[in-house]
Amino acid sequence: MIVHLIDGTYELFRHFYGQRSYNKGKDKPFGAVTGVLHGVLELIEQGATHLGVATDHVIESFRNDLWPEYKTGEGIEWPLRRQFEPLEEALASMGVVVWPMVELEADDALASAAHLAAADTRVDKVCIWTPDKDLSQCVREDRVVQVDRKAGIQNAIAVQKKFGVVPSLIPDYLALVGDKADGYPGIKGIGKNDAARLLREYGTLESFPEKVLGARLEQALLFKRLATLRTDEKLFKDVNELRWHGPAPTFASLTQKMGDSKLLDRARTAAKNKS
Repeated sequence: MIVHLIDGTYELFRHFYGQRSYNKGKDKPFGAVTGVLHGVLELIEQGATHLGVATDHVIESFRNDLWPEYKTGEGIEWPLRRQFEPLEEALASMGVVVWPMVELEADDALASAAHLAAADTRVDKVCIWTPDKDLSQCVREDRVVQVDRKAGIQNAIAVQKKFGVVPSLIPDYLALVGDKADGYPGIKGIGKNDAARLLREYGTLESFPEKVLGARLEQALLFKRLATLRTDEKLFKDVNELRWHGPAPTFASLTQKMGDSKLLDRARTAAKNKS
């Protein structure tokens, strides 16, 4: 089987701003939510049987305690923010496993789910649907891959070609170059090429000779901790918990509320075809 893990927060943002551009700035109350649901249904129609969606129930996480400038929910527009919880409710009603994260981030849920799924011998491949470079650390050969809608499928070889380091060194790489989206700057004076060269030469930050970073090593290790995704969340006991069986009875009234009857028809048809 193939397990599909979807970054729900990224998809919500993507659909929200895509629709805003298409609708000339007129935001629909549930437009981004229905966009994500249609995207998940498209995956199911294409053959996906086991899938889960991770969301940021809140943007802040334990990382904000480690680095005050780490990303927060400040600045998220209200028309988008008010669709966070409706997305989680709608996914569950559609019969999709959803992991709303509070102490951890959606990325941590994806990493943990990938770790659990890849350990199951019944799983042939794990596909993580997000362009987020943090998730590249989870890629393992051709078994755990990252799917970017623009760049396509990225296996371990593709990750190494893109960043200049193997997937397991992505947290070290991000610690050195920084991650603007997450709010930490990296180590001043070290660019992408230098970071990749140093990591290829010495390995992890912990293996760096003192002369390389000197007093800056402590900060680099802090950034590495920010960049390292958690893989120890027990999100499910058996991978078959991720099997999609169709929408719940509540999905009919929910789609009516959101003003998209096509979702119900589409979900019912997909469930019938899988039965």
